Amino acid sequence: MLTLSGAKFAAASAARGRHYRFNWPLLAATALILSGCMPATVPVAGADPADPAAKVARVGYRSTIAPYTSLRPAAPAPWRERNDAVAPQPKQDR
Repeated sequence: MLTLSGAKFAAASAARGRHYRFNWPLLAATALILSGCMPATVPVAGADPADPAAKVARVGYRSTIAPYTSLRPAAPAPWRERNDAVAPQPKQDR
């Protein structure tokens, strides 16, 4: 099987070599000529990052732990009253 594939490849490359020759210098010359048709580059950003006089946004400080409140142990509350306060109320029509 592998020998057959090798033979097919050799026959195909030999046939291609007889009918068609690739011209690398022509390809290089065409690429060089077409590269002159490229548009001029435009800067993506407005200001040069290396310019020390360029205007930049102000830097502000925001604390990462500002909304934190201490949840250290608190005085225990009566659990039955707290549980009854959040439990659903029984229906009156039963």
